[in-house]
Amino acid sequence: MDMVRAPFGSGILILLLWLAGLGAAAQFAKFAVPFAALREAYSAAGAEVGWLLTTISAIGAVFGMTAGVLVARVGLARAVIGALILGGVLSLWQATVPSLSMMLASRLIEGVSHLMLVVATPTLIAQIASDRYRGVSMTLWSTFFGVSFALMAWLGLPLVASSGLGALLIAHGVFMLAIAGVLATVMGWPAPSTPTVSASIASVLRQHVEAYRSPNLAAPAVGWLFYTMTFVALLAVLPDLLPPDDRAAVATLMPLVSIAVALVAVSALLSVFSAVAITVFGFLASALVVLLFFASVPLAAVSIGVFAVLGLVQGASFAAVPELNTTNETRALANGALAQAGNIGNLVGTPLLLATLGVGGHGGMLLAVATLYLAGGAAHILMARARARAETADHSVEDL
Repeated sequence: MDMVRAPFGSGILILLLWLAGLGAAAQFAKFAVPFAALREAYSAAGAEVGWLLTTISAIGAVFGMTAGVLVARVGLARAVIGALILGGVLSLWQATVPSLSMMLASRLIEGVSHLMLVVATPTLIAQIASDRYRGVSMTLWSTFFGVSFALMAWLGLPLVASSGLGALLIAHGVFMLAIAGVLATVMGWPAPSTPTVSASIASVLRQHVEAYRSPNLAAPAVGWLFYTMTFVALLAVLPDLLPPDDRAAVATLMPLVSIAVALVAVSALLSVFSAVAITVFGFLASALVVLLFFASVPLAAVSIGVFAVLGLVQGASFAAVPELNTTNETRALANGALAQAGNIGNLVGTPLLLATLGVGGHGGMLLAVATLYLAGGAAHILMARARARAETADHSVEDL
C-alpha cells in the first residue's frame, strides 16, 4: 500500500483529510437535513423519496468489507482523491434534480464514493499520524459525521431556503472537488505498491469470514454496530418524546455534547487508558445513564447525559482500529468492517427502537437501548479475552 508523506506538517494534512470526511458525511446530510425540500422536489414520489436516504447505507452494509479490500489494492491516497472526485461530479449532476430513478441510480454510485472515503481516509490518517498523536487524530476523525450534520443545519438550510436544493448540491460538489484538488497537490497521485490482498470474489468472501473471526479486526466493528443501532435512532426519536419547550434545545445539544466529549475527554483519556478500555467504560456508563430514567430523572437530562458518555464510545472506537491493527492492510479491512457494521446499525436501529417504543412505551424503548449498550461492552470484553488467549498461545509456541 502506498506510503504518503506530507511536504509540510502532518497535522495540516490530517485536517485536510478530516475536511474530506466532512464531505463524505455531507453525502448523507445534504438530503437528510433539508429533507422537506427533497420531498417537495419529488412530491409525486411519496414514500419512495426515503430511498434517497437509505441507499448509501445499504451499499455500505453489503460492501463495507469489500471496500476495505479494494482500498488495500488501489492505495490510500488514490482511493481518497478518486472518491472525492467521483462524489463531487455526482453532486454537481444531482443539482439538476433529475428524475427519481436517475437520482436513485446516482445515489448508488455515490454510495461507492462514500464507502471508499470512510474506509480509506481514517486508514490514511492513522498512517500519517505519529504514534504520540495517532489516538488524538482518530478522535478528531470520529467527529466528522456530527460536525457535518451540524454545519449542514447551520449553513445548508439557509442556502436551501434562499436558493433552493440545487444550490446546496452545487456547493457540496464544489467543496468535494476543491478538497480533491488540494489533496492531489499535497499528496500527489502515488502508484500503489504490489497488492498483498486479492480482490477475487472467493477471496473477498474468505476475508469477510477471517475478519469477523479476528478479535483484532472485528472488535471495533462489533462495538460500532451497537453504537450505531442507537445513535441516529435516538436523535430521531427522543426529541418527539420530550416536552415541546425542551425539544429544540435538547435536539441541538445531544450531538454537540457527544462531539465535545469525543474531542476533549477521549483525547485526554487515551494518554492513560487503551481505546478499548475507554469504549467499554463508555458503553457501561451509557447504559447506566439510560437507566436513570427509571429513577425519575427527567428524560431531557437523560438524553443529554447519554449522548455525552456516548462521545467516549464514538472517539475511542475509531482510535481502537490502529491500536489493535498495526498494518495499513489490516487497518483498511478493520475500517471496512466498521463501515459495514455502522451502516447495518443505521439501517435497523430506527425501526427497532420504534418497534420497542410501540410495544413498551418510553420505558420499553430505553430498556432496549440499555441492553444494546451492555451488549456492546460485553462484546468488547469477550474479544479482549480472545486476544489475550491468542497472545498466550503465541508465547507458548515460541517457548517450545
